[in-house]
Amino acid sequence: MTLRLTNTLTRRLEAFEPLVPGQVSIYCCGVTVYDLCHLGHARSYIAWDVLRRYLQWRGYAVTFVQNVTDIDDKILARAAAEGSSMEAVSERNIREFQVDMAALGILPPDRLPRATRCLDGIRRMIAELEASGAAYSADGDVYFSVLKKADYGKLSGRSLDEQQEGASGRMGEAEEARKQHPFDFALWKGAKPEEPSFPSPWGPGRPGWHIECSAMVRQELGDTIDIHLGGADLIFPHHENEIAQSEVATGQALARFWLHNGMVNVGGEKMSKSLGNFTTIRALLDGGTTPMTLRLFVLQAHYRKPLDFTAAALEAAATGWKGLNAALLVGDQHAASLGWAAAAPATAATGMAPQADADPAAPLGEARQRFIDAMDDDLNTSAALAVLFELARPLRSLANRLERGDAAAAPDDLRERWLLLQELSTVLGLVAERPAAGATAPGADGPSETEIQAVIEARRLAKASKDYATADGLRDQLRRAGIELIDRPTGLTEWIRK
Repeated sequence: MTLRLTNTLTRRLEAFEPLVPGQVSIYCCGVTVYDLCHLGHARSYIAWDVLRRYLQWRGYAVTFVQNVTDIDDKILARAAAEGSSMEAVSERNIREFQVDMAALGILPPDRLPRATRCLDGIRRMIAELEASGAAYSADGDVYFSVLKKADYGKLSGRSLDEQQEGASGRMGEAEEARKQHPFDFALWKGAKPEEPSFPSPWGPGRPGWHIECSAMVRQELGDTIDIHLGGADLIFPHHENEIAQSEVATGQALARFWLHNGMVNVGGEKMSKSLGNFTTIRALLDGGTTPMTLRLFVLQAHYRKPLDFTAAALEAAATGWKGLNAALLVGDQHAASLGWAAAAPATAATGMAPQADADPAAPLGEARQRFIDAMDDDLNTSAALAVLFELARPLRSLANRLERGDAAAAPDDLRERWLLLQELSTVLGLVAERPAAGATAPGADGPSETEIQAVIEARRLAKASKDYATADGLRDQLRRAGIELIDRPTGLTEWIRK
């Protein structure tokens, strides 16, 4: 079986073939950085992290781009409420976003473009749309004329009469009055008093929401990409408008596959900040939920289906992870007594490919193949997890015997089972959580060791991408919390609690 994915554009399950053999280009719609990320963000980015890991495990070279919307009405409103600035709010929440993603074991994007750093590309695309007759200016604003795109609505299946639904309150009454058609959308917004603005041929202002992503896709990956990702709430109007403006500007399809994850529901309603029913990633981790418990909770449901958030469901995931974690740890904690050679710690799945010589008829070969079949079936992580739990069962029994002091030798095939469990778990981003000596319990004075290590990892990734301002900000964040970092010549970073 080949990998098959549900393409929102065609509403079909399709075999995936990249534009360039062996290479996959992916763009993931990122966060608007005005606040901490909530569980809905975690659900989305864990799902797409697994897609990325699986493609890499199957031998593809993946270029993964995820944007940051760092100028938006919500950011400006937060800055005004805090007596701060757009830049300060954005920079703080970009750092917090990176900390949360590192804590959840989500691989950092290969590139993290920001809207404010893509202004030349945004202005160029708007000019091209205007020259083609698909955009027009009005009192410093520039709008896209949806009537110029004959197949507008092909992604969502909505008619123009439905466009105003889902607009997220990003358009005001004055802007609506300047449009030639009520369904046209803003490409450029003229400057308002007391708000930051940028120069343009149409006067000072700032870009509209949709054009930012179109320009960043083009800047980072070209006119056409393999996969475009996002939450189901972005299908309309955001992704629909991306398609319209990009395809008119370039004459090419924007993306071959459009994948969308389902929403997290609380009490039957979508979890969102606008409804006030959200739970932040940070609050869950601070409250004692481990990062891998959260990953397991998310992966138990298919990525396209709604995910109901309840305390009971989270507790069930914690119980399931406890058993799986014990199986993953058995070889690390008891290698000497078992006579097993130590294995390298599980890390990112990058570059790891399935063993070509694995015998599907052998017990472990059959388990590997069932895992692959599940993931090839539109990333059926629920079925893939069932394979992991099956592999883990005898390893959990072994761990229990060893904890009781039973030093009986383990069958040789258990080590191979353990190694396969480590490999397949890592494809899902599930890596053993090792108890840390002296770790601070959640709720104690100061950040826990898990939180500190997450910030250190985010700082390392920022330095690796030469984003030294973010790296310095993360160090300062820990310093304010009473944690001093020590960078060793070996490249390791140690820390002390003041």
